[in-house]
Amino acid sequence: MTDADLALVKDPGMRLLASLGWLHRMPANTVFINEGDAADSAFVLLAGRVKVFASDADGAEIVLNICGPGECIGDMALDGGPRSASVMTLDRVTCAVVSRDALRQAIAGDPDFAMRLITTLIRRNRIATSKIKGLALQGVRERVHTLLEGLAVERGGVRIVGERLSQTEIASRVGASRDMVSRVFKELQAEGRIAMDRRQITLLR
Repeated sequence: MTDADLALVKDPGMRLLASLGWLHRMPANTVFINEGDAADSAFVLLAGRVKVFASDADGAEIVLNICGPGECIGDMALDGGPRSASVMTLDRVTCAVVSRDALRQAIAGDPDFAMRLITTLIRRNRIATSKIKGLALQGVRERVHTLLEGLAVERGGVRIVGERLSQTEIASRVGASRDMVSRVFKELQAEGRIAMDRRQITLLR
């Protein structure tokens, strides 16, 4: 593992963890963790993005999180239980694969690292709780609006959604059907709240 491999990983704890593993590269659209599989390793993302998702027997899925460089995937391998979700690459991904034994040793040998890892797990739990709360208490329109606002960035004096997402992808992130999301988008466009150019979404007000 070289400094160039770790260039996008800013957190010292994640750099330390990555240094304990071996380098692995995967093309886009590769499912490398399957829900229910035995968990024996964690992955520190060095480049590229992945989506963490759950699906049912009919193939319907909900996206639980999108993760990028510097984030750790599969750290719940510590308890030896099965994987709680599936993970797929969205881009070409480079990661460090860290065995459960190496992860345990890093935690036992560095209390500061252990605390950072605990903080990461707490943050993920907060995100999961917020998503569950939204699914339970918000309507589809509110969930779509919350997602768009959360992804908004300012460029050239206008606010746009930083990712080019299809309505199918948005539906999987908010736990709704594509048809329902399509109706919400038509309403928002008719009200002058958003504008769309291909898959680029601009927030107008």
